[in-house]
Amino acid sequence: MAARLPDGAIVTLGTTFGASKQITGITNANPGVATSNAHGFNNNDLLVVTSGWSNLNNRVVRAAGIAANAFNLDGIDTTLTNLYPAGSGGGSAAAVTAWTQISQITGFQTSGGDQQFTSLSFLEQNFETQLPTVISAMSINIEIADDPSLPGYQALKAASDARAIRPLRLSLPDGSFILYYGMVSFNETPTLDKGQVMKVKATFSLQGKPVRYAA
Repeated sequence: MAARLPDGAIVTLGTTFGASKQITGITNANPGVATSNAHGFNNNDLLVVTSGWSNLNNRVVRAAGIAANAFNLDGIDTTLTNLYPAGSGGGSAAAVTAWTQISQITGFQTSGGDQQFTSLSFLEQNFETQLPTVISAMSINIEIADDPSLPGYQALKAASDARAIRPLRLSLPDGSFILYYGMVSFNETPTLDKGQVMKVKATFSLQGKPVRYAA
């Protein structure tokens, strides 16, 4: 059991990408092994992955076990064929080659990501039961002290103007990190509260499930 503080966490936005490489197939294994001829990736590269598997599509995954024409999707267990039907996992992968730090963050909050439920009761019952349905859409709100000269501010603005989907990396003080992939929206109008720091807000609307890696 452990309790930790977030102080010292670093948030970076993926801003430059390598060429997209075709994935012709992924094994049902732990971790899944992707086949991609002459992909050119290196161990520990962070890859934006698209896939015919909805549970893998639009996620950012670390490459491992590199071979000339294959690589492991580190931490991705694809053994459940009801979630990852055999033969339909093909797609693409592109390495994130540059990250820009979002500095002067004053707040980092997530919303959504909660399990939704439906209730039902049959005519002969005098009680209801509950079944899980879907997980609600998830977003991240990032508040930063207003400074248009900061590289992170400029990267957020550029991504928002382009309505781009970008990877986001949250690096925690213990060396672990969480990877997100989402659409960036950025409000350049700062908050104006007397005696308080002027702040602007970016919203990151997730397009796939987060991936977390231990230190």
